[in-house]
Amino acid sequence: MTILLPDVSGESRAYQPRTESVVHSAGLPLRSRVVYSAAHVVADPLRTAADAPAAVDWDATLAFRRHLWSHGLGVAEAMDTAQRGMGLDWPVAAELIRRSSAEARAVGGRIACGVGTDQLAGPAASEVTLAEVTAAYEEQLAVVEAAGSQAILMASRALAAVAKGPDDYLEVYGHLLRQSAEPVILHWLGPMFDPALAGYWGSDDLDAATETFLEVITAHPDKVDGIKISLLDADREVALRRRLPEGVRCYTGDDFNYPELIEGDDEGFSHALLGIFDPLAPLAAAAVSALDTGDGAGFRGLLDPTVGLSRHLFEAPTRFYKTGVVLLAWLAGHQEHFTMVGGLQSARSLPHLARAYELADRVGLFPDPALAEARMRGLLAVYGVDA
Repeated sequence: MTILLPDVSGESRAYQPRTESVVHSAGLPLRSRVVYSAAHVVADPLRTAADAPAAVDWDATLAFRRHLWSHGLGVAEAMDTAQRGMGLDWPVAAELIRRSSAEARAVGGRIACGVGTDQLAGPAASEVTLAEVTAAYEEQLAVVEAAGSQAILMASRALAAVAKGPDDYLEVYGHLLRQSAEPVILHWLGPMFDPALAGYWGSDDLDAATETFLEVITAHPDKVDGIKISLLDADREVALRRRLPEGVRCYTGDDFNYPELIEGDDEGFSHALLGIFDPLAPLAAAAVSALDTGDGAGFRGLLDPTVGLSRHLFEAPTRFYKTGVVLLAWLAGHQEHFTMVGGLQSARSLPHLARAYELADRVGLFPDPALAEARMRGLLAVYGVDA
């Protein structure tokens, strides 16, 4: 049987879904790369925004993290993929960090959690001072450290708004690194993911911004476990990772070019902290497992076919990629609905979602292809599309 999928032209195309699932196996633990998936949250569809700023289904959310850990991936918690700044506010993010950190201890899973300044969001955000930005970071860092997790110092909208130049970034990050209990991961998120982060590190010139970023790292190499780069520029990431102090990891956040960056070259490679590994967890684990045995061709053979799906999910406006990630979690049976915090399920068009389903099915992403097909047909029917 075929399913009729709508496209952007207004027409429909026939697609024949898989009938058999693809099983991906991996030798655990993964050894050659440190691999994190930035994980999404599952909304509670029975609660409204009036009940809480962000209504989260805690059982389903934590169950998905156990799924990621079961495949040998670490969880990057309360990050952009979890809708930080796009529906998930700081009080709920703090609860997410506490719950996920406790769950990680219970199952022996790797976890790192996002530290930002989103408690400063609101009408007065434009009036904050550099000291208030630093204090906001400190508050969140204390929560993550108290939970027993590693910290990821996320890029801050508030800092981008208040900083007058590179020196302000050096001051804030230097202060935070000096007081952090354990080495942290520094996060550079480009404006394609969040327009409010344009000019981060004190300049719109990426070469100048890179120099400031490196200055922060080289001044505190003992406090930086690694850096996460999300600029969707493979050449820039390679050039930057070659300049890192010894012992400082590069975690790719490039959802366009991740296979080549993780595989690396004669001069090094990137580890991974990726939103696309949320839907790709079993396949990503199998690929890295192949790399563990020195099978680069097997690694690329598994991951290269997924790039088309990733580029589709992360197409402009890139910040709405979370919608496709949650769609795929629903189609794969990890949650019982396609509802998102803040109503973000409406952020992508039906043709975009239909194409995401097709690309995911083509690479064998769904444990139960019949369930995925039935749910996709149901979604199309909601919009009056006869599939």
